[in-house]
Amino acid sequence: MSQSLSNQEQYLKQQLRHKRVITWMRILIFVSFFALWELAADLGWIDDFIFSSPSRMVKCFISMIADKTLFGHLGITLLETLVSFGLVVAFTLIITILLWMNESVSKIVEPYMVILNSLPKSALAPLLIVWLGGNYKTIIVTGMSVAIFGSILSLYTNFMEVNPNKIMLIKTLGGTRRDILFKVLLPANIPALLSIMKVDIGLCLVGVIIGEFIASRQGLGYLIIYGSQVFKLDWVLMSIVILCIIAMILYWIINRIDKQYLKKL
Repeated sequence: MSQSLSNQEQYLKQQLRHKRVITWMRILIFVSFFALWELAADLGWIDDFIFSSPSRMVKCFISMIADKTLFGHLGITLLETLVSFGLVVAFTLIITILLWMNESVSKIVEPYMVILNSLPKSALAPLLIVWLGGNYKTIIVTGMSVAIFGSILSLYTNFMEVNPNKIMLIKTLGGTRRDILFKVLLPANIPALLSIMKVDIGLCLVGVIIGEFIASRQGLGYLIIYGSQVFKLDWVLMSIVILCIIAMILYWIINRIDKQYLKKL
């Protein structure tokens, strides 16, 4: 008994050590990248006007914080991303359930869903501007269009792969399709939905930036496209770094929710 406990403790220590090594390696790569970037700009290996540098981005960040312009752009992009993400999750659930309830309809629309999912969404943005106008609605719809079709296909596939024996048991006990949906399908697919959400949050952010490139006068996407046009490349690279941080934080939040749910199982 004591030997097995000792082995278990040793295994847990190895796992903890492994996680620490991974964390420190990530930090080392991050710090090394920015240090090398700054060094290359200072020594003239790269043109800091074109490639900027971490110090110039920090100065740009501080100046935009001081004049409060960055908060507006950041808030708009974050709000549009969260709204489009929420709508994607809601519509994914609703449409997937409707497709599951009617197998004939699902077989008819499946190839069209595949085609729509494979379309380059940047090509749809100009059409959306004509149809909806150059406003926040266009940007939110663009954000949704990047993620929603793939999400529906993925979740529907998971619906179809649920253990048929469980469904048969519900039917044998006199359960209805409603019982199958709420007692088998949805509970079984919560982990799959959370995994899809981890992908969708990044895709919605990408879609929102595409929309802001074309149809916005606010947001980080606008800062990127405007900064590139007037050669304020500090704005461009600072906005890209901020977008990376936003994506990382949003993914981390959903990942934590996923882990907390799996612990309760």
